[in-house]
Amino acid sequence: MKKLNVLQQLTEAGVVAVLRADSAEEVVRMAEYAIEGGIKAIEITMTVPHALKAIEELSGKYRCDVDPSDARFAIIGVGTVLDPETARAAIMAGAEYVVAPALNPDTVKLCNRYCIPCLPGVMTIQEIQSALELGVDIVKLFPGNLYSPSVISAVKGPLPQANMMPTGGVSLANLKEWIQAGAVAVGIGSDLTKDAVKTGNFELIKEKSAAYMQAYREAKGL
Repeated sequence: MKKLNVLQQLTEAGVVAVLRADSAEEVVRMAEYAIEGGIKAIEITMTVPHALKAIEELSGKYRCDVDPSDARFAIIGVGTVLDPETARAAIMAGAEYVVAPALNPDTVKLCNRYCIPCLPGVMTIQEIQSALELGVDIVKLFPGNLYSPSVISAVKGPLPQANMMPTGGVSLANLKEWIQAGAVAVGIGSDLTKDAVKTGNFELIKEKSAAYMQAYREAKGL
């Protein structure tokens, strides 16, 4: 049931903050500002030094099993997972979903064993079909900037059951197109944090997060 709950929370959240930083402390700050701005799905990438420490701290502070209106509500996941060993370490640290840049069958199987959603990166129909056969519920269309939103309807022709989350190249300017094309969620990376990192003003992450959530609600007609 927890896996289904997390999947539902992810699709209802709509926007996933993909966070990279130079330290665990910095990425925790980024996550806190993003959550304050309204983004409730956080992906801490394993490229962050001591990323597991950040995941453990955030998963201790935020929970996905409380009312979404509660300030403690957020879904903490891990990204840039290349192998099952890393996936298991992150799950033990508290990660509630696992995102990968590519499709690694052993990582998907490990996540299935622990009933944790796994969102592998895919680029082709063959990869999407293979992911579905492994039991993947949502695939990460990556890098998203290699496609236009129309790719979703093209894929859903032969694979209407495929749930896609574009990541990379999604912006405030095109978020509406992706959502209306059928994306179940979108991943936002450097566009969310680059200005804050450049200026040292992390309030900018909160402001940009609020802008993304407003754009998402408008795209969904909420």
